[in-house]
Amino acid sequence: MSSAWLLPEHIADVLPSQARRLEELRRVWLDVARTYGFELVMPPLLEHLESLLSGTGHALDLKTFKLVDQLSGRSLGVRADATPQVARIDAHLLNRQGVTRLCYCGPVLHTRPASPHASREPLQLGAEIYGHAGLEADLEAAELALDGLQASGFAGAASSAELVMDLADVRLVRGMLAGLGVSDLLNAEHQAEHDALIAALSAKDVGTLRQLAAQGRLAAVPRAEAVLVGLTRCYGGDEALAQAREVLPAHPLVDAALADLAWLAANLRGSRPGVQVGFDLSDLSGYAYYSGTRFAVYGAGHPDALVRGGRYDEVGAVFGRRRPAVGFSLDLKVLGDVLNGHDRAQVRAAIRAPWGEDAALRQAVRDLRGQGHTVVCVLPGHEHDVQEFDCDRELALVDGRWSVRSL
Repeated sequence: MSSAWLLPEHIADVLPSQARRLEELRRVWLDVARTYGFELVMPPLLEHLESLLSGTGHALDLKTFKLVDQLSGRSLGVRADATPQVARIDAHLLNRQGVTRLCYCGPVLHTRPASPHASREPLQLGAEIYGHAGLEADLEAAELALDGLQASGFAGAASSAELVMDLADVRLVRGMLAGLGVSDLLNAEHQAEHDALIAALSAKDVGTLRQLAAQGRLAAVPRAEAVLVGLTRCYGGDEALAQAREVLPAHPLVDAALADLAWLAANLRGSRPGVQVGFDLSDLSGYAYYSGTRFAVYGAGHPDALVRGGRYDEVGAVFGRRRPAVGFSLDLKVLGDVLNGHDRAQVRAAIRAPWGEDAALRQAVRDLRGQGHTVVCVLPGHEHDVQEFDCDRELALVDGRWSVRSL
C-alpha cells in the first residue's frame, strides 16, 4: 500500500527555490513578449475533447488525459498543448482581421513523459503571431525566442557557443517526395510508410532509410536512397544549404524552402551576432504540425532543444478560420533546471528584521517593503532558522532610529 503523500510518477511538487526561479522566468519572458506587442491570454485547463484534439491537435490524442464532465456528461480533456487553444481564441473570440500577437504561460499535462526524466506537467510558455504569411513573422518569432533566452540568463550576445539555433523546413521533405515522383506517400493509404520515413530521417537512421528506399513506393525510384541518405548529412553552416541543392531533386517547394532558410539565417546572424545560426535539414520534430520554416534553440550543456517553433498555418483551419500562424513554445521547468545547472540561480538578497510591536519598527518594515525590498521578520524563537532568502542586511536600532546595515 502506497503512502498517501506520494505523488504519481513524473509528477512533482515545485518547492520554494524552484518556484521562485520559475516565477522570475515567467515574468522575464512575458515582459520581453510585451515589448514586442504580444498580448497575454489564459486558456482554460479543461476543454471539450473534440476541441482539443481536432485538426492538428489530433496528434496529441495519446498525450491527453480524458474525463467525463459531471455537469454535461460530455468528454473533456486536460490540455497537453496550449497552442490549439490559442488558435481557437484567435479564430473565434478575437476574430481580428489584421495581425494578432498572443502569448501564454500555464501548466499542461501529459499522460506519458517525453523522456525518462521529464515531467508530465510541463510549464508551457509560448508566443504566436497570426495573420501574416511573410517571413517577417517567422523572423520575429525566432528573435523573440532568442531575446527571451538571453534575458533569462543565456549570454548569447557575448558567447557564440552558448546559444545555437538550428533552422529547417518541412517543405523540403514534401518537395523531395514530389520531385522523386512519390508525392502519394503523403496520402493516408501510405501513412505507415510515410511515418517510418519521417522517423528515420529525424533520427538520421541511415540503415533504416536504405531499407525503406528498397521497398514500397520508393523501390521504383533509382535516386531514392542517395537522396534520403544525403538529406541526413545536410547540417551545419551555409554548406548545408549548398549540399541540399545538390542532393535534393529540383522542385518549387525545395527551392522556396532553401531560399527562405537562407534569408532567415542572414537576418538572424545580422541581428544576433553572438548566436550560432545553422541548419539541420533532416530534423523533422513535429513534422505533422508545421507547414514551413521551423527552428530549435539549444543551450550549452543541454542535449535537447530549449525552444522549438516555426510556422503552422493549418492550426486554425479546424476552427473555421485558416490564418497564417507562426510561433514557439518551451517548458519553463526545463529552462529553470538548465539555468540552475549553469549556477545562474541567485538567491534573492533580503533584509532581516526583528519582530516587535514598536510602531517605528513596524513602519520601517512597511516602508522598505513598499520600496520593493524583501524584509524577513524573524519570529520569536526562530532566530536561527534557515531561509530561502539571503539576508545580507539587517534592520537594526541605531542611535534611536531603525536603519538598514550590512551583515
